[in-house]
Amino acid sequence: MKVSLCPACDACPEVEATAETVRIGEAGNEVVLRKDEWNVLVGLIEAGRLGRLA
Repeated sequence: MKVSLCPACDACPEVEATAETVRIGEAGNEVVLRKDEWNVLVGLIEAGRLGRLA
């Protein structure tokens, strides 16, 4: 699965998920999370411990 963080253009960072990793960012400026790390992040969001920044 691959989604753009800005669907209005093709120059913005993307989130790309594979079976084992999730890449967030763009060439030269990205972070790679393992599946278990991604799942912790999603769990924190779902639990309300992480949310939008003011």
